[in-house]
Amino acid sequence: MEKAVARLNQRLTRPIQPFKLARRYDMIQRLVYDPEVTAAVFEEARSEGIPENVAFERATRYAREIVPSFSATMYFTIGARLSAWLTKLLYHVRIGAFDRDKIEKIHPDASVVFVMNHRSNMDYVLITYLTSTAGTVSYAVGEWARIWPLSGLIRMMGAYFIRRKSLGPLYRKVLSRYVKFAVEGGETQAIFPEGGLSLDGTIGAPKLGLLSYIITAAKESGREVIFVPVSLNYDRVLEDRVLIDARLSGKRRFRAPIWKVLWGVGAHLVQMLTFRFKGFGTAAVEFGEPTSLWSIKDDTPEAVAELLMARISANTPLVPVPLVARALLGGQRDRLALVRDVESMVTMLVEKGAKAPSRTAAKMVTDALELLAERGLVTEDGQKLVVAPEAEKILSFYSASISHYFNALAA
Repeated sequence: MEKAVARLNQRLTRPIQPFKLARRYDMIQRLVYDPEVTAAVFEEARSEGIPENVAFERATRYAREIVPSFSATMYFTIGARLSAWLTKLLYHVRIGAFDRDKIEKIHPDASVVFVMNHRSNMDYVLITYLTSTAGTVSYAVGEWARIWPLSGLIRMMGAYFIRRKSLGPLYRKVLSRYVKFAVEGGETQAIFPEGGLSLDGTIGAPKLGLLSYIITAAKESGREVIFVPVSLNYDRVLEDRVLIDARLSGKRRFRAPIWKVLWGVGAHLVQMLTFRFKGFGTAAVEFGEPTSLWSIKDDTPEAVAELLMARISANTPLVPVPLVARALLGGQRDRLALVRDVESMVTMLVEKGAKAPSRTAAKMVTDALELLAERGLVTEDGQKLVVAPEAEKILSFYSASISHYFNALAA
């Protein structure tokens, strides 16, 4: 295995670090016997009036939950290939300007952190596909990924689990120490500062927990941390209806009825088998300028989060469906006028610094209307467009992904 990893590292831009290859059992032991975790165990026992061995078992359970069990074989022979196949099957991937030379020039001892907006669970698959030729990425994943057998696969891909709702000081200490070990070990990570999927389509306010752990770890260890902002947008988010329903219900629960999931998968399989499946449109990615933590004047978690989220927002890709959705919500019902509206929006946004789409306005309108028509959201009567009554909430969800551009113009 060591020889195989050595050969693999020769072709990776960022070689697999020894930290990632450590045995899971050894990492758990290192974590639970860390002096700061031990002190937190004693404090937990004292504050809750429980035996120290009970508090220690609790810390061990947290460590087992968090620590991954990375497998280079699983990552590169199964994970990377599966992510490439699934991404290409479902989407036309558009990557903005990506200066690979800048990534390659990052010092190999630096810890790289991709900081992304969270649009879909497809984000994990998409970024794994795009970065697999450069190296491995360790994701901080939420509780949705703890479901068996998905949990085992995700652990072997190098992801570590975090609970969105803190279990108290002991849990936070175990998590923060693991993050510190990862930063010290030069681990390449990917985090979603929003802390969860966007329920309304907008880019949400950042949560500072994980980012603050990374910044603290960098300062304590002296390890350089390079942040790479990544902006994602889709013509279709796979779980859009589930997210919209969660927002309307006021509960962050993503448990779609199994029959709906099976019906949807089955319908798409039939389309694939009959060669009628055309995909879900564009998945667009923009990689921002790599930025060293040491180059940021105000390196408090609040300031760093604000800076990174601003860069993510400024690079949000302009894809067809959100643009057309905004025009349709504005009352536009004529196809030719829709093209003019989209062209006007793109011109205005590009003048203000947004990245120009690769397609013409006419092509984007055609592509977007085809996707919306397949879902029964829009129909055409000659040049006139008819929007289904239930379509407004879905159109609003997609339009919201670029709404910050227009909010800035109106301010």
